[in-house]
Amino acid sequence: MNIPRDEVQHNPRVLVVEDEEHLAIGIKYNLEVEGYDVSTVGDGPSAIQTIEECEGGFNLIILDLMLPGMSGYAVCETLRDSGNQVPILMLSARTLVEDRVRGYDLGADLYLTKPFELGELLSITRNLLRRGSDAGLLQEDLNQFEFNDAVVNFDTFEVSVGGKPQRLTATQMKLLRYFVENEGKVVTRGELLENVWGMMHQPATRTVDNFIVDLRKFFETDPSSPEHFLSVRGAGYRFVSEVDPDKE
Repeated sequence: MNIPRDEVQHNPRVLVVEDEEHLAIGIKYNLEVEGYDVSTVGDGPSAIQTIEECEGGFNLIILDLMLPGMSGYAVCETLRDSGNQVPILMLSARTLVEDRVRGYDLGADLYLTKPFELGELLSITRNLLRRGSDAGLLQEDLNQFEFNDAVVNFDTFEVSVGGKPQRLTATQMKLLRYFVENEGKVVTRGELLENVWGMMHQPATRTVDNFIVDLRKFFETDPSSPEHFLSVRGAGYRFVSEVDPDKE
């Protein structure tokens, strides 16, 4: 029986961009054991070309930062500037907070420091790939939402603030949607890591805090004095769409 081309089910496609050949081979082998369709390239320009030429696109990019020809930062920025919202997992031996923040600012979804445990890499891969299909965490009837001077369409990923279009990553949109669906409630960092990033075993990380900073930059009139994405000391965060008129 011939199956129509548009009904053929493909395994998730993963592109590993890593110039250390032994590491690329190891990651490829272990991901293929998990059932993924894995391609590898060893430099930045080849990554861009491979992504552009891949029919149907990749479901995940595992991206090293120190690459020949074009850094991982530049690859990530190029993809996001072109509108490509494929999940990106950055790999790097750099441990400075500034490096992670730069990666998140350019649109990376997660940042994993070398050396890493194989189990952690596989867990993150599963959760990033599952992100697009875990609709059970989201309300089906939430399409467009407005607050302050922002208009957000969760179906089309279109966002405007003050009439100006903004480009959010898939993870930023999912985090925003989780806040909207839980408006007024205090949500902990652990809850966000579990329900937005899919991390059941939560490492010590400032990932959530960095993403909150990004949302404030997009949506707050004064990010240093937020009125919508509020910090609750010792507990987590709370989102409110309507500003308290008594707030000074």
